[in-house]
Amino acid sequence: ASSASPTFQRMLAPVSILCLLGGAAATNLLALRGGARKEKVTVVGSGNWGSAIAKIVGRNVLERDEFDDEVRMWVYQEQINGKNLTDIINAKNENVKYLPGVKFTKNVIADPDLASACKDSTLLIFVMPHQFIPKNWDSIELGKGCRAVSLIKGIEFDENGPQLISQYIKKVMKGMDVSVLMGANVANEVAQDQFCESTVGYDVESSGQIWQKLFDCPTFRIGKIKDVAGTELCGALKNVVALGAGFCDG
Repeated sequence: ASSASPTFQRMLAPVSILCLLGGAAATNLLALRGGARKEKVTVVGSGNWGSAIAKIVGRNVLERDEFDDEVRMWVYQEQINGKNLTDIINAKNENVKYLPGVKFTKNVIADPDLASACKDSTLLIFVMPHQFIPKNWDSIELGKGCRAVSLIKGIEFDENGPQLISQYIKKVMKGMDVSVLMGANVANEVAQDQFCESTVGYDVESSGQIWQKLFDCPTFRIGKIKDVAGTELCGALKNVVALGAGFCDG
């Protein structure tokens, strides 16, 4: 077959450009419609505060395209009247031991296995007493670019002195980006959709933005600031102030 004439090639050039532009537009539209990679969330902890935040997050991800619909919650397995706590949570959509009377959305799945709960996760929410933070993550397959946020109030001490919990998590997670969420919040009030506020402290702007989108809702308003240490220290020290005020007031 003979090659196309120069005139025919010139006629095809605009068509090729339109096809390329159309493909790029379709790609952008796919991303806007949720075709891009979605953030997968795991709540690492399932006590009173962990269950309250799982309720907020479980509801929010269903309303926002950036996130996968399923939220896994790692639960330390316990027996309640001869039944596994995880089975009860998944059957009743409620943590009957640590947050009774508050229902999760059905996309919140309790999982007693840490590796299963965190598989392919890109957003880890640490919410448990700091002494129970899992220390061995070598065999856990996290998602690419995984980030963490600490909802744990307090300060740890080691041989070198005081250590922020976010720093401890960062060390355990081998340098992972770790933000914090701190506020004068009571878990039951957050879970009952009473109006509350909290603040995300972050180092990386994109992390601050994604955590704000994940947690913020009309009854739980989230601000953000590029200051992990300051936010975390305020979250820890306000408890000392509250106790002192209570002692003085009698």
